[in-house]
Amino acid sequence: MVPDVGTKVVSLPATPLPRGTLQDHVYSKLSDLILNGEIAPGQLVTIQALSDAFGVSTMPVREALQRLTAAKALTVISGRSIGIPRLTAERLLDLRRVRLEVEGLAAEWAVEHVSRDTIASLERIVEALGEAEARGDVKAYLRANREFHFTIYKAAASDVLYALIESLWLQISPFFHLLHGSGNYTVANAQHKLVLRALKDRDRAGVRQGIRNDIEAASNVLLAMLNEHG
Repeated sequence: MVPDVGTKVVSLPATPLPRGTLQDHVYSKLSDLILNGEIAPGQLVTIQALSDAFGVSTMPVREALQRLTAAKALTVISGRSIGIPRLTAERLLDLRRVRLEVEGLAAEWAVEHVSRDTIASLERIVEALGEAEARGDVKAYLRANREFHFTIYKAAASDVLYALIESLWLQISPFFHLLHGSGNYTVANAQHKLVLRALKDRDRAGVRQGIRNDIEAASNVLLAMLNEHG
């Protein structure tokens, strides 16, 4: 398992939700928190804190949490607190195997649809990634990293594939916190630049390989951590 990073209760800013299906809105907001690195391994969030932050009763929060628990993105840690499930080597390897295929495929499909505006957005994101790494801003880096990847996956023009990738990231992205200090962010940024160049060149194989290299590099660091800590 990953090293014991302790537990810490997270406070959340108030973000009232619009009218509509509250469970879906809460689910979407919770998913964003996870994918953007706002909830890291070892951190706890209480149901009441989520209810207060979103301006809703605890019922839609509990319903959304049930969905995310079923998706193995969150788990009950103690009492009414939730957190990130522990990661095992077996689960990491399974996630890596699937991610290599589906994210590589989405990246390859994106080559056919990527626009000049998308390329411009990716250039901006790559700059933001470099700046976040340079100043050691982990949360900014994780947000930009998600934006980079999902901008590409959105360009694949497949809602089914996009949803599948998001479900995989809900399970693995919290552990990207642990890559800080390993040198992986530097490696990842180099791969991001190669992917961007391949997209500009309409190089399907190059784009796919760059994404796969990025996934494998991060997975290898996490696997080494898991093996080191038993």
